[in-house]
Amino acid sequence: MSVVPEEPARWYSVPEVAELIGIRLRDVRAMLRDHKLLAVPRGPNDALSVPAELLLGPDEQDGPGPLPALRGTLMVLADSGYDPEESFRWLYTRHDELDETPIAALRARRTHAVRRAAQTIAF
Repeated sequence: MSVVPEEPARWYSVPEVAELIGIRLRDVRAMLRDHKLLAVPRGPNDALSVPAELLLGPDEQDGPGPLPALRGTLMVLADSGYDPEESFRWLYTRHDELDETPIAALRARRTHAVRRAAQTIAF
């Protein structure tokens, strides 16, 4: 496993996410609370920001909205004691058993492989 996480190409603010996927701001906050989406403090004001790779666009299958497999993965990480920043680092750090980052594997619909990798940190 690499120890240096890859930096997402694009970040969205919480209000931008609401606008992008066409829901109310409070619904985005509920997604964050319910582990359906992940946001971490970024920028000069430490504003909560969502990596673009966690979202599906309107032209993608199951879009627009968060990656469907993200919630289960975030739940496994939270159950292992990971906070949002640690979960972000885990998702964006290359893992040898996946041969890529977990977020890349989730976007490639390799959900079970990612969950297996996440479950190994719980023990």
